[in-house]
Amino acid sequence: MRRMNCKTPNRAIRSSLERLIVGLTLVLLISADASAIPAFARKYRVSCQLCHNPAPTLNDFGETFAGNGFRFAADEEPRDTIDTGDASLELLSDIPLAVLFDAYLQGFIDGDVSRDFKTPYNVKILSGGTLFSSVSYYFYFFLFERGEVGGIEDAFIYFNDIGGAPLDVAVGQFQVSDPMFKRELRLEFEDYAVYRARIGDQPQDLTYDRGVSAVWDVANVTLTGTAVNGNGKGPANDNRQLDNDSPLDLFGHLNWSLRPELRLGLMGYYGQSDLEEAPPDSANNDLWMAGFDATLSFGGWEINGQYVHREDDHPTFTQGEPTAETDGGFAEVIYRFPNSRMYALALYNNVYCSEPLLNVRLGGPANTKRYQTITAGFGWMWRRNVRTLIEGGWDIEQESTRWTLGFSAAF
Repeated sequence: MRRMNCKTPNRAIRSSLERLIVGLTLVLLISADASAIPAFARKYRVSCQLCHNPAPTLNDFGETFAGNGFRFAADEEPRDTIDTGDASLELLSDIPLAVLFDAYLQGFIDGDVSRDFKTPYNVKILSGGTLFSSVSYYFYFFLFERGEVGGIEDAFIYFNDIGGAPLDVAVGQFQVSDPMFKRELRLEFEDYAVYRARIGDQPQDLTYDRGVSAVWDVANVTLTGTAVNGNGKGPANDNRQLDNDSPLDLFGHLNWSLRPELRLGLMGYYGQSDLEEAPPDSANNDLWMAGFDATLSFGGWEINGQYVHREDDHPTFTQGEPTAETDGGFAEVIYRFPNSRMYALALYNNVYCSEPLLNVRLGGPANTKRYQTITAGFGWMWRRNVRTLIEGGWDIEQESTRWTLGFSAAF
């Protein structure tokens, strides 16, 4: 006999509320602030663990896979293509796609106590794969970014082992800082502040820009040379030009792997900028940056460090203004517990400018002299592509606290 539902109205309402709360909690926990792309795992029918530890960070194999143009080997024959009868045409049988969905629950204490439901925070569509032998592509599109359509961030064509030499070239839009540390693959919600730092009215930083990047990899040394517009990923001007000043900005990085557990890097950047419709008394700005980065790994520990010195001679395009000197960097510690899905992390940011012109675009006040934060937390992998994050952060300058609860998923 079928049993009748004899719940009282109060019990039914309470049960519905419980289901609603559980559902909202799960939504709050689904976030993915990383560029893991399960389309590659589907293509090769392998675990995400092959390239990530944990996702979204890349292990050595993952770095090699990306460097091969998202292939196991640079000379690998294309997979998942259809027979068109035309030897000069290679078409994927299916367009590889992946989805990332970000949502967070955050609490803030800065004298008052507040909370913020970031539900959703970001929704991304990603795709990447082989166009033909030695030529690949990658991009992702923000369907939703902090309340609006975000558009394209990473988007490039990748040429691997040009002319049989260990030379790779990417053309398109990418992050200048990628040869040092990849922001999109970090485990923390808190960002690498020095990469986002802008001074005065200058558009240059070390995040997204449009241009070309060449990588020469020999033995344990990797050289990267990059030429970019120098004004970020903003829209074109009235003349449909994406570069609103003519000089190209140049970036170089040397990466030296002394041994498997120790990597050292040196970087340099030079650029110029001017106002598109400059008044007669304005001045062009020359800027340069120099710095170093390092990674030390042993046991379950990984320690990352970055330092950058920057100088802008006319940061607000004003004649006679003092040169703005900026020093900044971060220190990051990650511990992966042995035989466990759990890891711990900590991140310290410190960026200082000699003039009150600093803007790191991280939700804090602009036109300050210093941005300084400490962040620590734990993560746990539910599955290879699903993880929980609990993170607490202290803004030393603003004397405020931020707590973040998240859950990363890629599918």
